[in-house]
Amino acid sequence: MAISCRLNDEQVVFAAEPYELMIEVLRERLGLRSVKLACATQVCGACTVLLNGRPVSSCCTLALEMDGAVVQTVEGLGDADHLHPLQRAFIEESAIQCGYCTAGMMLTAAALLREQPRPERAEIQRWLHGNVCRCGGYAGIVAAVERAAEESGGGGGGDGSGA
Repeated sequence: MAISCRLNDEQVVFAAEPYELMIEVLRERLGLRSVKLACATQVCGACTVLLNGRPVSSCCTLALEMDGAVVQTVEGLGDADHLHPLQRAFIEESAIQCGYCTAGMMLTAAALLREQPRPERAEIQRWLHGNVCRCGGYAGIVAAVERAAEESGGGGGGDGSGA
């Protein structure tokens, strides 16, 4: 089946089988290695991407769901020349340890900041509860989200919804 979607601000078209998962297409066919497979059961958050602006587990979402959608991976947040406020804050707060959870944490945080530009610490923790950091860097991650909210005036940057 031909799938057409807006991926990281670019229109892409690819073929997918009805049983293929979003993570398989993103990593193997489209080369987006930030999307990590860890649990394959929708509990760790390493595979989180934004689908129409909402965080989803790409390990349990069919690639067919991408058809006509706006999809964002961490590659779509910013780049080395133009860091997204979350990317900058994660660096400045030393919130990146091994890096396995980082992309999913950033995308979940970006969705939070779009919905709630000035979240309280408890709200940040609630949103990130489905993202596991095996290094235990939660304090730095929460501090990074707080910093990004302060520095960006809340907004969270690109919304992944195509709007």
